[in-house]
Amino acid sequence: MKTRTLKRHLNDSFKSLKRNGWMSVAAVSAVTVTLLLVGIFFAMIFNFNKISQDIENDVHVRVMIERGTTSKQKDQLQKKLEKIAAVKDVTYSSRKKELNKVVGSYGQSFKMFTGDDNPLYDVYTVSTTKPSQTIKVAKHAKQLKYVYDATYGGNNAKKLFKVMSSVRKWGIGFTLLLLFVAVFLISNTIRITILSRRDEIGIMRLVGATNAYIRWPFLFEGAWVGLLGVIIPIIIIDVGYGWVYRHMALSMASAGYSMLKPGIFLFQLDLTMAVIGIVIGALGSVISMRRFLRI
Repeated sequence: MKTRTLKRHLNDSFKSLKRNGWMSVAAVSAVTVTLLLVGIFFAMIFNFNKISQDIENDVHVRVMIERGTTSKQKDQLQKKLEKIAAVKDVTYSSRKKELNKVVGSYGQSFKMFTGDDNPLYDVYTVSTTKPSQTIKVAKHAKQLKYVYDATYGGNNAKKLFKVMSSVRKWGIGFTLLLLFVAVFLISNTIRITILSRRDEIGIMRLVGATNAYIRWPFLFEGAWVGLLGVIIPIIIIDVGYGWVYRHMALSMASAGYSMLKPGIFLFQLDLTMAVIGIVIGALGSVISMRRFLRI
């Protein structure tokens, strides 16, 4: 396709968007709502997968010590933990060390949680002789004095997989429904464009314009609708994910897990959403042309 022809098609597609006015706005709005929910759904699924893998690979028991426990009481607790059957090793980590891990993973902004403001717990990390023993050791550890909580990978993984299964089923169904609505509105927008330019298209056909030449502006128009519809979702998801990431850091770090870091993840997510937007826009154009463009 020549550069001059490409510019003409692009100009025609812009003119069509302006000419259709509110129909174009409705189509863009449908894509915006759809891709916002799609982006949220993808962000949840990818993080669920990451966390579940972390949990599955975690064969340790994290024993959180009650605040106010003295050094002597901690030593007593450690000895009791070491006496539990199937325990291989017990390692102590103070609240300060746990916070340093958070700072290393999430950034210097979490240095504000120092001293009495530190919400984390002193932790004993208990290694078991076999991964299958973690459940038994965790249950035993929970019953000991001075223990606030004891967590292990297996139990959390089971709960998480159940949640993931439900989210996938409902999320995929709802997303497909929204994609269908978006494609329907885009196809109607293109249909109106085709009908309003029916005489012009007939003249172009009579002077020898090819099918491809006539179709390109409509394809571009659908692609523009999809691309314009993805701008707001990208902004909302990028800002929202950054906020959630910062505020979930401490609570997740206390359990030994973390979310996917923004940066590359958000870039990949934004790119995926942009591609989906362009594809459903072009698909709406194709559907309209097949039904209503008789040339």
